Amino acid sequence: MVESQSHKRAKSKAAGRNGRTEVPISRGRRLDAKNGHRATEIERSGNLKGISRAISRLKTQKNCKKELLVPHKDLDKAKRVAKRTGVNVLIQNLSRSKRRFV
Repeated sequence: MVESQSHKRAKSKAAGRNGRTEVPISRGRRLDAKNGHRATEIERSGNLKGISRAISRLKTQKNCKKELLVPHKDLDKAKRVAKRTGVNVLIQNLSRSKRRFV
């Protein structure tokens, strides 16, 4: 499936100047962006399965701060999913103006 322009833009912004996008992880999966000790995953779909898959990709990063960027309307939904999986992750909206920490 082709990435939307907004997803690409958010991914490159998360990677920053010296970061990388599409970082390979185990089982043929890819992390959206990694910059130093910060791993970022962007999930725009809003469905529970997509959010839990994004959290499982973040879970592979052991010595990084983990960020999940979701649309504003899905912040609380993502918080519930993260709490259920037991992962310490910072959940923010796409513009990073609102946040939830689990």
